[in-house]
Amino acid sequence: MIIKDGNTLPTELEITTHGPGETRAVGAILGRLACPGDIIMLTGPLGTGKTCLVQGLAQGLCIQELIPSPTFMLAREYREGRMPLYHLDLYRLEFQEIAELGLDEYLYGQGIAAVEWAEKDPELMSSDHLLIEITYADNDARHVRLKACGSHYAELVSGLMCELVHKNES
Repeated sequence: MIIKDGNTLPTELEITTHGPGETRAVGAILGRLACPGDIIMLTGPLGTGKTCLVQGLAQGLCIQELIPSPTFMLAREYREGRMPLYHLDLYRLEFQEIAELGLDEYLYGQGIAAVEWAEKDPELMSSDHLLIEITYADNDARHVRLKACGSHYAELVSGLMCELVHKNES
């Protein structure tokens, strides 16, 4: 836990989503709360909903364009929203190839970087970021675990938690 101004901010949050719509809804909240320069690392087996969550993120950023998986393109840029979204996919790359790509423009730019298969590059995990691990649960359900690495991301997790609580109360 991180203590800030006498309040405790969560550094981890676990959510269970039921179907793609709920996974997108979590992403949409994150998109509304996101700030320029945010880095969101996504991990999980094939088909768990990483791209689905990024689609929600784009929705929260007011991006109208269709968001497909960038698996065969490595990176897709979406600039027509409230801020740019850089959607990266490291699935088909080896560590050495990733190091040679020079992803700094995406990771430390004025937009949001959403990196699928982030575990393929452990060096990416050394900077502040929000790690989202998505795993299978029962049927269409997914376990979504958010881990804040840095105080800014703890605030992001706290904001998400508040939005989810408010949504469930209404």
